[in-house]
Amino acid sequence: MRKNLTRVLIASAALSMLAQASPAAAQVKTNVPAVEPSARPVTVERIKVHSPALEGNLEGNAADRDVLVMLPAGYAKDPKRRYPVVYALHGYSIGAEQWSGEIHVPQTVEGAFARGVKDMIVVFPDSKTVHNGSMYSSSPTTGDFETFVSRDLVAYIDAHYRTIARRESRGLVGHSMGGYGASRIGMKHADVFGALYMMSPCCLSARGAMPLSPEAEAALKTTKTMADTAALPWGVRAQFAAASAWSPDPKNPPFYFDLPTGDEAQKRDVLARWAANAPLAFVDQYIARLRQYRAIAIDVGDQDSLKDDAQKLHQILDNYGVANSFEIYSGTHTSDVAVRFQNFVLPFFGKNLAF
Repeated sequence: MRKNLTRVLIASAALSMLAQASPAAAQVKTNVPAVEPSARPVTVERIKVHSPALEGNLEGNAADRDVLVMLPAGYAKDPKRRYPVVYALHGYSIGAEQWSGEIHVPQTVEGAFARGVKDMIVVFPDSKTVHNGSMYSSSPTTGDFETFVSRDLVAYIDAHYRTIARRESRGLVGHSMGGYGASRIGMKHADVFGALYMMSPCCLSARGAMPLSPEAEAALKTTKTMADTAALPWGVRAQFAAASAWSPDPKNPPFYFDLPTGDEAQKRDVLARWAANAPLAFVDQYIARLRQYRAIAIDVGDQDSLKDDAQKLHQILDNYGVANSFEIYSGTHTSDVAVRFQNFVLPFFGKNLAF
């Protein structure tokens, strides 16, 4: 039975910055780096990767995930050469295909190589769900996307491409919800990845709650099935994504999650479960693992309200003596993500991965 969805409370700002500059599924416009005249075309492969970790999830999200793989220009000509791999995680409400458009790949990947970055394989997995985002978390409701990225995807890429199959040669990067994913997965799986980059990471800290608008409450009254949720306001769908990932409930159909509704005890319980998934709350548990990284970087725009939490994470790492770089650049949440990807992210991995 649904638990009084019409009284749902939505997180205030915890998820509102997942895609600040865009409505639900709109393509945001980003600044585009100039085309590099000497750039050589990479090969783009669109594949499906089956993830045992996602099988049987209660939302019915596909266990066969779309993945974009970008191979450097010389990949086919030198069958003995092996390459490092960078895994790049997209944000909320978009999938890998849309994010690849927002960061203008393959142009920016080709541009980075033309500007001197060493050749590598770049992988873009799709983690969009019925509620528009997995939060890259481990949940019986959404499926275990944390393990999909850190185990199943890595194993598939290593088995099907000429990779350097060791942690020192794997990088992990993400933007917004993907930045959250990079922080969460990066902290827990330093045995898999060797360098870590968080771009404008969302959801680093736990948030409170505020009431839904009357329009949102009215929409919820007609929400009976998973298919119905597609018509809900963007913020409500983001709330559903968070609840699916962080407060799953296999005994609460049809959506199989708990919301911070009902009496005060239930509200506190659900918000405590969400707080337990906030990287600023659990980072202290993973300091030893973070020390294993060859390099860690965090960046965020000066017009992005996520900058304060990003700076807090940087400060915590500094306090523990964990080497990391942090930059606040001129821009919004999305304005310069393509420029950053070409001119900062890929050079970072070119410098810090083992070739």
